[in-house]
Amino acid sequence: MQPTRSLLYMPGANARALDKARTLSCDCIIFDLEDAVAVAAKATARDQVVAAIKQGGYGYRQLVVRCNGLDTPWGKDDLAACAGLDIHALLFPKIQSSEQIQQIRGLLAGHGSNLPIWIMIETPTGIVQLTEFAGDAQVSALVMGTSDLVKELRAQHTPDRSNLDYALQHAIVVARHFGKDIFDGVHLDFRNLDSLQSACEQGRAMGFDGKTLIHPGQIEVANQAFGFS
Repeated sequence: MQPTRSLLYMPGANARALDKARTLSCDCIIFDLEDAVAVAAKATARDQVVAAIKQGGYGYRQLVVRCNGLDTPWGKDDLAACAGLDIHALLFPKIQSSEQIQQIRGLLAGHGSNLPIWIMIETPTGIVQLTEFAGDAQVSALVMGTSDLVKELRAQHTPDRSNLDYALQHAIVVARHFGKDIFDGVHLDFRNLDSLQSACEQGRAMGFDGKTLIHPGQIEVANQAFGFS
C-alpha cells in the first residue's frame, strides 16, 4: 500500500477545487465541511462533496470527509450524508473524550456503516486524555490540529514549533502505542516552501506518517519529505 505522505484539505463549497483534486498528486484528499466552509454554505458544501465522491475519478487517492462536530447544527447531517459513501474514513474535529467516539460509532451503526474514524487532536484536553480514547478499534488515524491547538494553549506560532514539542511527541507516542497512523498539522505559510520543507523534515524526524496541507503547491514538498525508501 502506498504510504500516506500528503493529505490535502479541499473546501467542500468550492466545486472547482473538488474537480481539480482529481488531477493532484496528493495521497489523500480531505473533503472539508468544517473550517473551510462558511455557515451559509454548509448544506451546499455537503451536497457538492457527496456528488463529487459519487461521480468518482479520484483514482488511487484515499478519500476522507471532515465533518462538522456533532455538537454543531451540521455534524449529524454530515455523518448521515457520508456514512454510506465509498470513502476511506470520516474525520471529526476536536475529539477529547471516549464519549465522543462512542457517539460517532453509534450514529454510524445506526446508518449501517462501520467506516473507520479519524480524529483530530487540537485541544489541551484532547492531548491530556488521549490514552483514554485513541485506542478505540474503529479509530484508525489521528490528525493533529496544530492551528487550533496553538490558539487553545494561548501560545504563538514559531518556526521551529519547539513550544509544541510535548504535545506533538505525546500524541505520537500514544499513536504508536495503539498502532495508529498519525498525521502532522498544516503549515499556514503556504507560499513559503522553504519553511514548509523544514516543518516536514521536523515532522518526519518526530515520527509523523505524513503532513496535512492547505494548498496544492505544498504537495511535492510533503511527498518528498515523507517518502520512505
